Amino acid sequence: MSIKSFSAKIFAKYIVSKTRKWSANPVATQKAVFQHLIKNGAQTRFGQDHDFQHIDSFEAFAKKVPVRDYEALKPYVEEAVAGKPDILWPGKPEYFAKTSGTTSGAKYIPITKASMPMHVNAARDAILHYIAESGNSDFVDGKMIFLQGSPELQIKNGIKTGRLSGIVAHYVPGYLQRNRMPSWPTNCIDDWEAKVDAIVEETLPENMTVISGIPPWVQMYFEKLQEKTGKNIGDIFLEFNLFIYGGVNYEPYRKKFENLIGRRVDSIELYPASEGFFAFQDSQMEKGMLLLLNSGIFYEFIKADEFFTENPQRLTIGEVEVGVNYVMLISTTAGLWAYNVGDTVMFTSTKPHRVVVTGRIKHFISAFGEHVIGKEVEEALTSTASQFKAQVSEFTVAPQINPDQGLPYHEWFIEFDAPPENLETFAQAIDLALQEQNSYYKDLITGNILKRLEIRVIPQGGFTAYMKSKGKLGGQNKLPRLANDRSIADALSQLDF
Repeated sequence: MSIKSFSAKIFAKYIVSKTRKWSANPVATQKAVFQHLIKNGAQTRFGQDHDFQHIDSFEAFAKKVPVRDYEALKPYVEEAVAGKPDILWPGKPEYFAKTSGTTSGAKYIPITKASMPMHVNAARDAILHYIAESGNSDFVDGKMIFLQGSPELQIKNGIKTGRLSGIVAHYVPGYLQRNRMPSWPTNCIDDWEAKVDAIVEETLPENMTVISGIPPWVQMYFEKLQEKTGKNIGDIFLEFNLFIYGGVNYEPYRKKFENLIGRRVDSIELYPASEGFFAFQDSQMEKGMLLLLNSGIFYEFIKADEFFTENPQRLTIGEVEVGVNYVMLISTTAGLWAYNVGDTVMFTSTKPHRVVVTGRIKHFISAFGEHVIGKEVEEALTSTASQFKAQVSEFTVAPQINPDQGLPYHEWFIEFDAPPENLETFAQAIDLALQEQNSYYKDLITGNILKRLEIRVIPQGGFTAYMKSKGKLGGQNKLPRLANDRSIADALSQLDF
């Protein structure tokens, strides 16, 4: 065992002991975060506009600070982007994480001196929790790759701006610098396909032990490695034993990954976003990710089925229940206040508080009142694919409201690596699995309002071609699993496969 490996085990025990202390006291932990936020926020333009000086409880905060998304917060963000200090958080942001918005064009999410360490420490702590539980620390001596956006940053009114993954690349600890891949010049390549090709060349001769990234883009990297060598990834990298991922549900990709690798490897799920690092998988034995209650983020939750009603109830960490779908709101040391990140989560445990991401509040299908969510379509497809020994590369779902004939239906666009023998039987099984999860959908099927779903097979590489046509190939870009309109479906239909 190397000195680095031994030291990692010691540090892991220390971090886990700290985690257990705050996770065992969730309400007190969140109360302390809330008080810290209000004290600092009172010095800002936002705090003055919302009378933070007289906020002494969560109830007062909920009355004075309405729920906002990026569009509603945008006037304040624009002042901060213009270089004005003390707008959302004391001083100026250290960075702006630039993301692509659907209605507002580019979005600029502030990252402050207070919030930046939370992004870095959470990723570190996820690995340390894995080491403490598994006893496996040998991988720290090998090479690690993090498939991410370019670390090159621009300056906007004196503030550095770029992709979150590119910003975080500047904070890789010194003890990991020699292990980190790809090289800086390769990481700065803008074209994603060219970048992955360069990464393949750089990593082939190395002892890769940890590979990290969003599953669909890591899959592209694995496929290029396999195409070049004719070998499974596990035979190329004999000591590769840990996959770290986030951004999308891994389960629809798991079977494909195991085939590409040639064996099962341990995995750690992360829940990072430009707005904050919210959770990580703290145990290989338990379902869900530990919600980070002591990381400068105060959480609120609204039941998803009440979110679009007038004055829905805003709940704090002590009021949530297991198995309920919630919209998650955050207030942070980056200056986001009662901010709707757009995600829906479900608690798998409250001792400690662990969550799974169930989808996006705007990514659902309810063209007929069914309110089908991402978690439901993913689980229906994953279970059915396993039953039929089919392998799915990628998929998305949209309503077909005005078919040429017959009843409307849900249209599933699926790209297979290994299609089922009988597509009709496969579609019927998915439909039944979805009905079991969603009673509203079942009622519409049995009531002859909708007919059973239909599958449209997309040729291999089709979804990659779609993402490329939209300028969203690689990096942190993700394909929505479902939409309540036909924008993605129609775009796919128009591509020349």
